[in-house]
Amino acid sequence: METIYLNEGMIVSGIVLAISFILIFTETLHGFHRSKVAMAGAGAMILVGQYYGFYSPDKAFEAIDWNVIFLLASMMAIVAIMVSTGGFERLAAQIGRFAKGRQFLLMVIMGTAVTLLSLLLDNVTTVVIFGPLIVLIAQKMKVNPIPYLMAAALLSDTGGVATLVGDPPNLMIGSAVGISFMTFLKHMGGIVLVAWIGTLFALKFLCRKDLSITPEGTFEEDIPYKDKSLWTKSCAVLGLLVVLFISHDAIHWQPWMVAGAGLIILVLIAKHVEMEEVMREVEMPLLIFFISLFIIVGGVEGSHFLQYLGQFVIGFVEQDLLLATIVLMWVAAFMSAAIDNIPFTAAMIPILLSLEAQGIDITPLWWALALGVGMGGNGTHIGSTANVYIVTVSERLAKKENNPDLAITPLKWAKIGFPVMILTLVICTIIMYFFFDFYATPFPRTS
Repeated sequence: METIYLNEGMIVSGIVLAISFILIFTETLHGFHRSKVAMAGAGAMILVGQYYGFYSPDKAFEAIDWNVIFLLASMMAIVAIMVSTGGFERLAAQIGRFAKGRQFLLMVIMGTAVTLLSLLLDNVTTVVIFGPLIVLIAQKMKVNPIPYLMAAALLSDTGGVATLVGDPPNLMIGSAVGISFMTFLKHMGGIVLVAWIGTLFALKFLCRKDLSITPEGTFEEDIPYKDKSLWTKSCAVLGLLVVLFISHDAIHWQPWMVAGAGLIILVLIAKHVEMEEVMREVEMPLLIFFISLFIIVGGVEGSHFLQYLGQFVIGFVEQDLLLATIVLMWVAAFMSAAIDNIPFTAAMIPILLSLEAQGIDITPLWWALALGVGMGGNGTHIGSTANVYIVTVSERLAKKENNPDLAITPLKWAKIGFPVMILTLVICTIIMYFFFDFYATPFPRTS
């Protein structure tokens, strides 16, 4: 493999990335919203990229993952229509009555539901569906919604690592290497289950102060639907979406197309629903933030700075494969926490494939990469798309209730998400160490 050397363009792209992310993480100190910071960073990255010749406006446009943007926008619109029916309030009441005020039990119920759905759907889609429901339950119980919102993101991020379709990096790795759905589940299912249980009990400990409070609200009264017919039809459309999301490869539809088709069907069914009202619920600042973030990271990728950093892991491979596996897992986690897991995965895949082409056995490194980028997403509030959406839900609630304490700040996230990331990495490291022969055994490749 050709050695990549550090150059001035890489350094400058890294500086733009670092400054942008420092300002994003410290938005509560300087007062600029993260979308504004990201927009400025994206503009700066395009300008320096043009100057050094590694980036251009066309490449910046191509760097944007429009699948994520349209998927988010369509699902937010679908959920907005479902919220207007009053069905979520009734569902919240049913879950609340079952939990009988026991907050940790409620967290387990919600966390399990979120995770099971994340095994089949992208974790972004899952939290878009559950976010409004969690807020309604917490408001009714008169408890702090932050532990539940964070549990939804953290458990969906963790659980999604178990399957080929649960997290975008998994699909990227599976597609590049030829890993089948069942092979992926066989290798990732057990280790992710242990990490998921660890995450749940870590949340119980880290959120013990909020969870120990006895809820003041109850779910005794019956809550009527605002539009039962539309709720029933919406649930049917959502069920159809689940089927299409699972089979999107077979029908050659990207997830955004599936969500878009669901939205088209729903707006035609709900002919009395005003599109202006629905689109007001679509978080444009969130979409702008992601577009800008993709442009920033795309510039760093274009400068080959990520590949430059990634190649330092390679030195360990021929000397000690077990050590290389563990190092890659931890490096992937911290890089994913800092810059989102998709670009780091995209940078590492060609490096690992080139090693494989040289006849070096790197089988366990594929599993380490999937685990690292998956668990690393929990570390920061921008580590995964699901995290950013949940933070946005909390900020909207804080603004609506005129209570800043309801917003999940970068520091609040770090106090819970970062320890969870470290714990899951420790769990994965221990299991990888003791079952290394299993993960190092070559697996059947699909064509």
